[in-house]
This record gives sequence, structure tokens and C-alpha cells, in this order.
Amino acid sequence: MSRLPVPHFATGATAEVYAQIKKAIGNVPNTFAGIGAHGPEALKAMLLADNALAKGSLSKRDQETIKLVVSDVVGCDYCVAAHSLLGKLSGLKPEELKNIREGKPTGDARRDALIHFVRTLAQTSGTVTDGEFAAIKAAGYSDAQLVDISLAFATITFTNVFNRINDTTLDFPAVA
Repeated sequence: MSRLPVPHFATGATAEVYAQIKKAIGNVPNTFAGIGAHGPEALKAMLLADNALAKGSLSKRDQETIKLVVSDVVGCDYCVAAHSLLGKLSGLKPEELKNIREGKPTGDARRDALIHFVRTLAQTSGTVTDGEFAAIKAAGYSDAQLVDISLAFATITFTNVFNRINDTTLDFPAVA
């Protein structure tokens, strides 16, 4: 059970944000419910950042790859489950998702370069060598995409931290 209580009925700014989420995806995932119940402005900011990311230069598969790698490194079971499902919905195959979570090659050199780069960022508090920077550029990622990689990293870090604090109850299929 999540640590932070979520009221059964939202009002005011929280109700407005929940209505937007329900319209977009059909329901309010527990992580959004928890954030919105106690910080509707924080939820709005996160959703705006995700909207900017959606309009950015990365494919949905790349976005989900980034979010899955970061979530796996920090051990957020909620986000691993959510982004495994969302990754599948974006077109990533179950074997690719498994390999992403396990840090194994996916068979796609460009995706593998992204995974390595993001895993390095997550494991080194964002420190990358000149060689690692050169490798991600050599894989074909543009300067604009590096900005979007940073934004994807930031948005997932927020939800990872919140879910770890809250111990958010899982409402996505669990990943073994």
C-alpha cells in the first residue's frame, strides 16, 4: 500500500489535471494520483515536460528505452513495470525489453548505444567521458536528441524518486 494517502475524490486543480489524464489515457495511474493529490502543480509540470518530450526529436521507442533503463538502474519496480508496458505499446518487442532491463544487446546497434549511454549517466551521476560522448554521437544521436535524452532522464528521475518515497502501489503488470 502506498505511503501517501490519495483521496477518493479529487477537487480543484487536482481534479482538473486528473480529468486531462483520464481523457488522454483512460485512467489515472497510481503514481500520477499520488503526485497530484499532494502536488498538483508538480504533476502539471511533469506532464508539460512529457508533452515537450513527445514533441521532441526522440522516437517513442527511444523515450521508453531511456525511461526503462533509468528505472532499472535505480530499482523503481513501479516505473520498470510501467515503462515495460509502455515500451511494448511503442513497438519494442518483449525480448528487446528483457534485454534492455538486463543490460544485454538488443540487436539494434543504435539502441544499444543509447542504452549504454543512459546506463552510464544513471550509474555515474551524469558524468560521461569524451569517449562516451563521441560514441553516442557516432551512433547518430543529434545535439537536439541529447537535449531530449536529458529531458527524458529528468522526467523519469522525478517519478522514480517519488515512487521510491511513496512506495507506490503497482497498477501495471509486474515484471519478473
